Amino acid sequence: MITYRIEVADAHAHLFRVTLTVAKPAAEQRLSLPVWIPGSYLVREFARHISGIGAKQGARELPLQQLDKATWLARCSDRGALNVSYLVYAFDTSVRAAFLDAQRGFFNGTGLCLRVEGAEALPHRVELRTLPAGWQVATAMQAVKVDAAGRGTYEAAGYDELVDHPVELGRFWRGQFSACGVAHEFVVAGALPDFDGERLMKDSQRICEAQIRFWHGRKKPPFDRYVFLLNVIEDGHGGLEHRASTALIASRRDLPQAGKTEMTDGYANLLGLISHEYFHTWNVKRLRPAEFAHYDYTQENYTELLWFFEGFTSYYDDLFLVRCGLIDTARYLKLIARTVSGVLGVPGRKVQSVAQSSFDTWVKYYRSDENTPNATISYYTKGSLVALALDLTLQREGQGSLDAVMRELWAVSAGGPISEVQIRAALLKIGGRSFDTELDAWVHGTGDLPLPALLAPFGIEYSNDAATLVQRLGLRVSESALTGVRVSHVLRGGAAERAGLSVGDELLALQGWRLRRLDEAARLLVANQPAALLVARDQRVLTLSLTLPASAASVGASVTLKATTKPAAPAAALQKAWLAA
Repeated sequence: MITYRIEVADAHAHLFRVTLTVAKPAAEQRLSLPVWIPGSYLVREFARHISGIGAKQGARELPLQQLDKATWLARCSDRGALNVSYLVYAFDTSVRAAFLDAQRGFFNGTGLCLRVEGAEALPHRVELRTLPAGWQVATAMQAVKVDAAGRGTYEAAGYDELVDHPVELGRFWRGQFSACGVAHEFVVAGALPDFDGERLMKDSQRICEAQIRFWHGRKKPPFDRYVFLLNVIEDGHGGLEHRASTALIASRRDLPQAGKTEMTDGYANLLGLISHEYFHTWNVKRLRPAEFAHYDYTQENYTELLWFFEGFTSYYDDLFLVRCGLIDTARYLKLIARTVSGVLGVPGRKVQSVAQSSFDTWVKYYRSDENTPNATISYYTKGSLVALALDLTLQREGQGSLDAVMRELWAVSAGGPISEVQIRAALLKIGGRSFDTELDAWVHGTGDLPLPALLAPFGIEYSNDAATLVQRLGLRVSESALTGVRVSHVLRGGAAERAGLSVGDELLALQGWRLRRLDEAARLLVANQPAALLVARDQRVLTLSLTLPASAASVGASVTLKATTKPAAPAAALQKAWLAA
């Protein structure tokens, strides 16, 4: 048995104290902390937050030898349990690490629980007893003996399961509902008093029931209980999936308000996040890349399949909202159009395939910089459009749907690891033909997807909006009264790059007129005619020649999608089958 006693050492200093007990340690017992957390593909060096680590065996102080940045060695005798105590600094408000202050606590096991190497398959217990007065505990981990507030002892079958159960601590709102006979709990920390918890429960229930039926029909899902852990803050959005729970972060203003029934963009965004992370319960936590069959917590775990596991999940998240009746077709098409516009708005789509994007996520996706739009494409956004393109193709050809492909993959893998070979085989079986040409072009190539042609048979009109000023110039800016108009990104092949603009430049004046906002430049520029642009760079004032092109050459303009008012019967039938499923 491996046991962790986790206590609040000093809430104001943001310090947890962890006491690890190894009942039967090895003679040379290695202890290590993961350098990353599954679902978030970046080496985050969690061990940098450990301090004051010490060990005992019985009453004897035991020296710990640090072997590398995240590994320690304890040389033990064959008598008595090994006890290791240490502090963990916790002040990361994201869903990936740990947080602690006087109002709230949160942690993932990857950030707090040292891995006892060689004993990962043993039962692991977590004791959460010494907490501030009035604090509750919420987690999907199996309770062994807990009180009404959730304080007490929890147990996981092994280390992998232990670190796959995040824990929320503090005073929070709690709600429950049943989805297809399975208990679900929703925990919300930081909500304002007018938060409409009943509406959130009702809408989440609809999403959960639709997804359980999607995967299993009338059968039970592969979990007995599920927990949503939502932390609401002034501004934020994100989530991290786990086997029977998810950690979410959202803006406080996105929560539904009591007495209001309209579907705001913010609330729709929150429901999309809930849908996304819940879908991951199947697609990435169980169905997962073959390379993730066994996690290596010490280093990067590479795969080219995140376009499928993140991208296809991103396709289904909002699709379930329209299938559940939570949003209408017009809003759903607006969400797709926003994704299409985002993909077409980055030159990097012509440089990097989504397969490459998946592999390079460890050094590129989570480490964006001023050149990111020029060199990369998101496997989330373009991956979701690959899913859309495949779904439309399958349904138009009358040989099934992407829904059937997903369920086929679940069946052939028994809800386990899969490879791209199996994805291609499932498409062949459901579609009645090979989709190798499409996958080679859409996943491993860098061309644009043929979405206008694919959407037309479904009664969806695809149109390009007039290019905005920033699209025509090929740049992005930030504006404030203090810093003025500053260039944040210069897009490859655009007018701004040809003029010699660089990231960080402050745009001072154009044609002799002071610029306080970029939109003022629209009145001073004439298409295809050079204009004198005054910029400040590194305390120097430079004059550049900027020419506004007639259209956006390097990036696409924004897209609008609209359902045909009175589609022909075949188009109406296809559209209904796609959106209603």
